[in-house]
Amino acid sequence: MAIKPNLNGIGRIVKAAKYSWEGLKSSWLTEAAVRQEVLALVVLVPLACWLQVSTAERALLLLSLFLVLVVELLNTAIETTINRIGPEHHALSKKAKDTGSAAVLIAILAALVVWLVVLVF
Repeated sequence: MAIKPNLNGIGRIVKAAKYSWEGLKSSWLTEAAVRQEVLALVVLVPLACWLQVSTAERALLLLSLFLVLVVELLNTAIETTINRIGPEHHALSKKAKDTGSAAVLIAILAALVVWLVVLVF
């Protein structure tokens, strides 16, 4: 097992940013849902900035969109970990994957509610 170099300060931040970029790139290349959610961000972030809403409402609109992507990335991490363990069907593997998927659904529903509340009410 390799020992991680003891990085502090800016070196640690740079290394962490590199790992984060690699995760985003890998997720973009392998996960259709991530690509769809990023494309939704490309359309909806400018819309949220253009809408005549309060700063707090704009922040909620934007936060709800980014939350969906965050939860999708976590779901991808869960699914990748389960797949790494093994391809055989197991009830706990199914539960982990289904729960991650449910979290994505809840995040999407929450974003829809936020957008409806801000735009309709």
